[in-house]
Amino acid sequence: MYKILLVEDNEMNRDMLSRRLLRKGYEVIMAMDGQQGVDAARTESPDLILMDMSLPVLDGWNATRQLKASPETKEIPIIALTAHAMATDREQAFEAGCDDFDTKPVEWNRLLEKIQVYLKDQ
Repeated sequence: MYKILLVEDNEMNRDMLSRRLLRKGYEVIMAMDGQQGVDAARTESPDLILMDMSLPVLDGWNATRQLKASPETKEIPIIALTAHAMATDREQAFEAGCDDFDTKPVEWNRLLEKIQVYLKDQ
């Protein structure tokens, strides 16, 4: 069973995504801010991270930079989730180290395809 870390501060988004991921057979770990996400990635070693970019304490951009700079977490694929859909936001996510990018509101089938691509490569 693949383990996915969901870093999302919005309770409704967290609930919707976690329920859908669980129904697809994934183990889900949740973090409510960027620092919790970094800590959980280090202790739980997830197979993939879904990272909201607008987070309290430590934003998703800096959390991603920390994870990609660390030898123990740099290989974990990170998919950025953001309501910001401008081309510059996409570029900023890739510059921070994200492996992919998806917009909110989440289009479930599109996100699921991206998740499956990254998990298939492991």
